[in-house]
Amino acid sequence: MSPSPQSPRPAHSNAHGHARDPVQEFFSIGEVCDLTGLKPHVLRYWESQFRFLSPAKNRSGNRVYQRREIELIMLVKHLLYTEKYTIDGARQKVDQHRRKGELRPAARTALDLQTIETMEQELREVLSLLGGDGAVEPAEPSPKPSGGGGRGR
Repeated sequence: MSPSPQSPRPAHSNAHGHARDPVQEFFSIGEVCDLTGLKPHVLRYWESQFRFLSPAKNRSGNRVYQRREIELIMLVKHLLYTEKYTIDGARQKVDQHRRKGELRPAARTALDLQTIETMEQELREVLSLLGGDGAVEPAEPSPKPSGGGGRGR
């Protein structure tokens, strides 16, 4: 029996043979904005400034981003907003990563950093809902055992 055109793509299976959710391959500009925290006009501007950001367009003329492009967007965002590069400086840094063959790892690292920051923010929000103030207190050092050993004189 063949799948109907309306049925979702088959789920991939993991190492244990269990089905997992299908991997989304294409994203609309709205979905990319949700994922990256950027506004559509920022993405469109970056397309004009970074030649490697050129999403395909569907039949309706809407931008369609692939996962690789989202990784690159996150790298550019990290360079501009966290590392405080200028547009030109970020362009040069991306070119440097490309020449060294480090573009994909650098983009993935930027995506990982964004994921961690998002998780931290969400955890702070959960803490505040639970009645905490969201401030993380450092763990107190464990008391040192007192006893006969040591440097007593």
